[in-house]
This record gives sequence, structure tokens and C-alpha cells, in this order.
Amino acid sequence: MPEVRLIGDDGNQVGIVPVRQAQEIAREKGLDLVEVSPNSKPPVCKIMDFGKYKYQLEISEKQKKKKQTHIVVKEIKLRPKIDKNDLNTKMKQIGKFLKHGNKVKITVMFRGREIVHKQLGMDILDKVVAELEDLAVVELRPKLEGYNMIMVLAPV
Repeated sequence: MPEVRLIGDDGNQVGIVPVRQAQEIAREKGLDLVEVSPNSKPPVCKIMDFGKYKYQLEISEKQKKKKQTHIVVKEIKLRPKIDKNDLNTKMKQIGKFLKHGNKVKITVMFRGREIVHKQLGMDILDKVVAELEDLAVVELRPKLEGYNMIMVLAPV
């Protein structure tokens, strides 16, 4: 006859009892017999209200989801010959993204023969880092991927 380790509705251990007896005890109290740990020897069962148990699990899952932080990566695209005022506008936008806790991917796009002047892209990215050093940390150093130079900034 199969046996289970029974935990009462008050949380105290009743002991190892036959399954039929555990079901009788649960029925007398008007509750359900729920298998908590099926892999242990003998399996662990608990006397509880199963509907209430499922509800508590749903609530705890929702709480976990609320506590998760969803990191968003925003992207700003620049050109190597960007004007000074345009660059300042883009830096303000990057600053806003960082203040909201988002990571920012900065892409300098080269077209055609502009790729020969990689130093222009590096200078722009260095300017951005120098301007925003109090708000951001460089997570990914500038690197060239095809005709794009990419850098990722993370909020401090």
C-alpha cells in the first residue's frame, strides 16, 4: 500500500501515513490533499485548499513580474559629418534616455568613401562620452561593423 509524508493544514508534520488515510483526513477537514514534492521518498503531500493555493501562486508570479526591470536599448544614429548643433541635440536626447534608465546604442553611419575617415567617427563618439561621463558608462567600446561604428552606453 503506497504511503506519503503528510503535512497538516496547520503546517505541522503528521508523519508517514497510507494514501487512503491521508485522503480521509483531508475529506474530514473539507480540504484537498495536494502532492507538494512527488520526487522524494515517500512523496510529500499537504492538506490545504487547492483553489487558495493556486491563487497564491498566481499572486506571487505577478509580484515577481512587477519587480523585474525591463531594460530597453534605445538607438541614436549619427553621421561622421554631423553639425555641432545637431550633435548637441542628439546628446540631449541620449541624456534623456540615460536618465530614464535605458541603455543607448550609438551608431555612426559611414557612406561610400567616408569609411576611410574612421577617425571622424571616433572623435564624435569620444565627444559624446566626454559630455555624458556623469550620466553614463561605456558598456561596449566603439567598434566597426561594416560601414557602421557602434558604441553602447549604460546608465550609471
